[in-house]
Amino acid sequence: MHEVISKISKDSEARMAKSIDALKQALEKVRTGRAHVGLLEHIHVEYYGSRTPLNQVANVAVADARSLTVTPYDKTMVQAVEKAIQESGLGLNPAVAGQTIRVPLPVLTEERRKELGKVVRNEGEDAKIAVRNVRRDGLTHLKEALKKKEISEDDEKRAHETIQKLTDRFTADVDKLVTAKERDLMAI
Repeated sequence: MHEVISKISKDSEARMAKSIDALKQALEKVRTGRAHVGLLEHIHVEYYGSRTPLNQVANVAVADARSLTVTPYDKTMVQAVEKAIQESGLGLNPAVAGQTIRVPLPVLTEERRKELGKVVRNEGEDAKIAVRNVRRDGLTHLKEALKKKEISEDDEKRAHETIQKLTDRFTADVDKLVTAKERDLMAI
């Protein structure tokens, strides 16, 4: 394969993979009925004047299927951690028990599950748009290379097909992730 085409293909593939990674992170934040430590991953705590990720100031563990425990490394941080969890926008009500904070996960109502399903589908659509934008950029670079006579028309057609195959593959990955998350949401 031509060096220019190889560079464009690799760049497109890497950028599409980043879109999938971003989708995975976004879906991690959507709460299903089951407890998992990733749920609190994006929470930051005020720690000696700076905003610090929760997992750097406390141990987060799954207590059971419907609750998490958060144990701050510094005993003076219990109230700050509790406040950060309450203000996270996740609708959680932590309860302090000595040095440990229990975070029970409320049961999801059918209505809330449907709302979260819409959120998941929107995240998936955003990821597909990102993948298609990468495809568009890749095809634009191919056309520019063709205009500059760096590649032949046949090379450009083959590379176009390669980028389309990448797009199809990553779009299918988005669909799989969204379907799996929706299945998780609907499981009681």
